[in-house]
Amino acid sequence: MQLMSMIEDMAKKAKLASRRLRRLERAQKDAALRLMAARLIERQADIIQENKKDLSKAREAGLSPSMIDRLALDETVIQGMANGLEEVAALPDPVGEVTETWERPNGLLVKKVRIPLGVIGFIYESRPNVTVDAASLCLKSGNAVILKGGSEALSSNLILAELLGESLKEIGLPPEAIQVIPSTDREAVSVLIGLEDFLDIIIPRGGEGLIRFVTSHSKVPVLKHYKGVCHIYVDEFADPDMAKKVVLNAKVQRPGVCNAVETLLVHNNIAGEFLPSMSDLFRNAGVEIRGCPKTVKLVPWAKPAAKGDWGTEFLDLIIAVKIVSDMEEALDHIEKYSSNHTEAIITNDRERSQTFLAEVDSSVVLVNASTRFNDGNQLGLGAEIGINTSKIHAFGPIGLEDLTTTKFVVEGKGQVRT
Repeated sequence: MQLMSMIEDMAKKAKLASRRLRRLERAQKDAALRLMAARLIERQADIIQENKKDLSKAREAGLSPSMIDRLALDETVIQGMANGLEEVAALPDPVGEVTETWERPNGLLVKKVRIPLGVIGFIYESRPNVTVDAASLCLKSGNAVILKGGSEALSSNLILAELLGESLKEIGLPPEAIQVIPSTDREAVSVLIGLEDFLDIIIPRGGEGLIRFVTSHSKVPVLKHYKGVCHIYVDEFADPDMAKKVVLNAKVQRPGVCNAVETLLVHNNIAGEFLPSMSDLFRNAGVEIRGCPKTVKLVPWAKPAAKGDWGTEFLDLIIAVKIVSDMEEALDHIEKYSSNHTEAIITNDRERSQTFLAEVDSSVVLVNASTRFNDGNQLGLGAEIGINTSKIHAFGPIGLEDLTTTKFVVEGKGQVRT
């Protein structure tokens, strides 16, 4: 009951803060973001000291080296966080934008105007720098945010929230606009996602288990993606050298992220030429191939793919490879196994590329480019708070504009309905 009371009180304060944020001018928000950036640099020794507490506990708990690396904050990472705040300050403010205007025959002037979503619950794991990223995007889009980070990063998240809140207060804004839940209790997530009277949206970011739990139990609408089962289809009219460069980048540049390619589909007419040389590149990069029977014939060192390999998000140097008879078979495979995250086609045939773009039902679909480009910064959004693979209310990387909605503003001169 004490945990529930604490989080509900935070949500009530966030709701009050969100009302104040609706009226903010861009200059006020940008000034707050730049002050936050300055405070991070000024207090970086304190941040690193608190982060050491988290790192010590993480090592004692036996967390993997990769998890500990994601958890660590040093001067370089903190400078990157400060730079990120400056970059968000430089982005256009979507709030107040009039997206459409029209006049009715009776003289009513109707407008659609961008407004903040309200109060956002953001649930995430491990990386404390995400605390600052999420807070900055929420503030710039006029939203209050309640952050629930992983227990492994509690000390780091709390000092970051303290600095961000102090910056808001110093500039005359409500510090309750950015709050971190100060608890490692897993029940905190259940409490947060049940506060439908105070929260407007939940955004979970982490492992599939966490996201499925949040989606199944939340009383608040959820923006999420479960996993990134991303496909690249190499068409018979592909440039082989281009295809090899793109596929290799999509798999090995950062194999542990959601926009890395997990399944490679290759047209039968190009497979004999393409796969042996592609497999050499894979082997040199330490990539394990799990192939269909035709693939194993062409690449004898490849492992036979199990049924469960299709549709698996490996998040590792592993790729499933299937030779398909035509593009229709590739599209059928993607339809069956895709997580609606990211898919790409490599081809010089415009008609086929346009068919692929039209039929593939994923948040980002690419022609002759790596799946690694499904990223808000890479796509020109400036920054993102996550990727959504459901179509309500945004599809794909969630940038500033996607943290707003629109309302109708109607101006009249005494008109009444008859």
